[in-house]
Amino acid sequence: MNLPLATAFVIGALFAPAAAYAADNTITRSANDAVVESSVTIKIKSEFAKDKTVSATNIKVDTEDGGVVTLSGNAKSKAEADQAVRLARNTKGVTSVKNEISVQPK
Repeated sequence: MNLPLATAFVIGALFAPAAAYAADNTITRSANDAVVESSVTIKIKSEFAKDKTVSATNIKVDTEDGGVVTLSGNAKSKAEADQAVRLARNTKGVTSVKNEISVQPK
């Protein structure tokens, strides 16, 4: 074996485990992020279900990276929409709330 080829082989062998770890770590981090995001969504929906003024079925909750929550769907009143935003903001793990709720009185 010539020297450059042997050197390349040794370097490759040294960095292969690090590359595999980095790839595995990315998958693990993505899975953990998904669990945290769904956990935040479940906490918010649970708060909606306990609150008599907020419809847990008509207001949708989407949690993205870093605890950014988007609320959408329909509320019967501005008070209901405001309460939904308040409940979401006060939920652990939420960093910000985007309010895209439409108010459609019946």
